[in-house]
Formats: sequence, structure tokens, C-alpha cells
Amino acid sequence: MFLLVTRNFPPDIGGMQILMGGLSESLLNHGPVQVFTYEYENSEIYDNKSGAKIERVKGIKLFRKFRKANLVNNFINSNNNIRALIVDHWKSLELIKTENLKKIKTFCLLHSKEINHDIGTSLNKRTIKSTNNADYIISNSNFTKELAIKVGIDSSKIHVVFPGIHKPKKIENIYKLKAEKYFDNSFPKIITVSRMDKRKGHDKILMLIKNLKPKFPKIKYISIGHGDEENNLLKLRKELNLDKEVIFLKNIDFDLKAALIQESNLFLMPSRIENKSIEGFGISFIEAASYGIGSIGGKDGGAPDAIVHKKTGLICDGNDLNSIYNSFIDFFKDENYLKYGKNAKEFSEKFYWEKVIKKYLKLID
Repeated sequence: MFLLVTRNFPPDIGGMQILMGGLSESLLNHGPVQVFTYEYENSEIYDNKSGAKIERVKGIKLFRKFRKANLVNNFINSNNNIRALIVDHWKSLELIKTENLKKIKTFCLLHSKEINHDIGTSLNKRTIKSTNNADYIISNSNFTKELAIKVGIDSSKIHVVFPGIHKPKKIENIYKLKAEKYFDNSFPKIITVSRMDKRKGHDKILMLIKNLKPKFPKIKYISIGHGDEENNLLKLRKELNLDKEVIFLKNIDFDLKAALIQESNLFLMPSRIENKSIEGFGISFIEAASYGIGSIGGKDGGAPDAIVHKKTGLICDGNDLNSIYNSFIDFFKDENYLKYGKNAKEFSEKFYWEKVIKKYLKLID
């Protein structure tokens, strides 16, 4: 049995949610999976379709982490057949009793923003103490590994394993038609799938769209996701008079999301560093690549591991609107976007879960 303990899990949208959901599904091919996570909207529908046993903790955020840890500790004590414990975050590991962790192989995943604390601070000390209890520390990119070493995490335990994706499945016509209706014969067709956090660069994208309208009068941008910046972005869309060009979607099903990605010409997420919050990898770039869509991503963080510059897309300075603008123009110049999309699809194959999961199993066994 595999035990997954996570703060982030489908049907909520985000890179970590994609990773933990995919990990759960892939491990099912090698044994039963038990997941402890939090309650989200429409989670019952997802759970009923999943082959994993999923227990969700409800309640106030301040207290539910203690309730989740208590459930996990009791579960470990009552089960002797756990092959591995995999946690999504050092905070998910922090409250699990040390004596329980000694009973099983423990994996702690790193993503960058959750470890980027100044050396000697309380959060830095907690991060080091918690990750020291793991047998293996899985870094999602080379950037995250270097950051982890820099902040004092034991380098001997760190293994770089890029997040996995599922092979793209055939999209039914009903969803293709819905996606076509959303984009409505526009060009270029731009998409972002991510949480609405400042570091993702949604604000820069809206300003970019405003600047591009004279050159591309049929431009359309669709953002899928939600988050703390949602209200600010709604206000910005109104201020820039982009109600026609910009569509915000959330809580949509997987098939429609996939159809919208496939219908697009560009996946755009010009991430930047925002109050020490950094994009550790960018699994959404790879997900888009699997549908033959090239990307533009920000240079800060791990995006260069997910985008091969001038081959599967372009790397820009997410802090600089001119850099984003120039990258956009280059992306569509001479139909480069078609070349990037073709290369991206081929590049994405090395991230298929059937290949990535072998790296986990090699460490587990």
C-alpha cells in the first residue's frame, strides 16, 4: 500500500494538484493507494471516479492540519503493509510522529516557494527539521534542488524527479465544439491554467493583451483557475476594457480544460518572483506541450526545465512587459508557434507518468 498525505489534490486546480493526482493514479498500477487530503468543491464526484481510497478533512484551516495528522498517525499505527509515505509539502510531514516515520520509507516533495525562507528564520528551521525526517527528498527541478541546498536542506537526500503527466486522451467532439465556441474564431488564442497568484503573471498578461489589440484585433485570452488575485484581475480586466478579449473560467471539468488547451495557440505564464514565492517547475507547461501547444514562461524559477528556449517555446523576463511583448511577437513570427508546438509534443513524452513513476518505484523498492 502507498500512503499519500497532501494539502493539494484534485479536483482543485494547480500544478501541485496535477502532480499529486497523477502520482496517486500511477501508483494504483502497483498497489492500493490511501490518500489523506482536504475537502474541495465537487471533490465527491472526483473521489467516486478514483481508484484510490480518499479521506478528506473538513473544517477551519487552522485546525484541520492537526486533524489530518492525527488520522495519518492512527492509520500508520494500524497498518503494517505501507510500502511508502509520500507527502506534498514539509508541512504535511511536520506533524507526523517521528516514531511512525521510522516504520516506513518517507518521501517529501519540494517545489521551491515553500522552502524559500532566509537561513536562520523560524520557517527555515522548521523546513530543515521536517525534511530531515524524510528518507528521500524529491525536488521537482534542478532549480529547486539548488535552492534547497542553499537554504540548508540535506543535499544527500535530494533526488530530482520531474513531475509527470498523463498521455493526452482523445477529446470528444462535444468538448471540442465548446472550446471552439469559447475562442470564437479568434487569433491568436492564448491560455493559462494555474492558480491566480501574483507570481503567475496574470496582471502582465492582461496588460499585454491591451497592447496587442491594435496588432491582433481578434486576440482572445482564456484563464482557467482561481486564487487570491481573482478579484484584482476582474477589476483590471474592466479597467483595461478587455471584457470581450479575456475570459476567466474556474471549476470546469477536465475534458473541457483539455479541449481549450488543444484549441489554443499559446500557453502563457510569465512567472516572476513575488515576495519569495517562485515557480519551481511549471507542470502546466508540460501538460500544454502534450497537446502540441508551445509555451512562453518566465525566467525566474524552474520554467527553463519545462520549456526548451527557442525549441518548445520561449523564456522571457516576467517582470518586464516589453520582454513578454517581444517574446509574444517572436512566438507568432513566421508561424513559429507551429514549430514550437510540434517540438513541445515530442518533448512532453519523457514526462509521461509511465516513465516518471519508475523513478519513484526504484527508490521505494
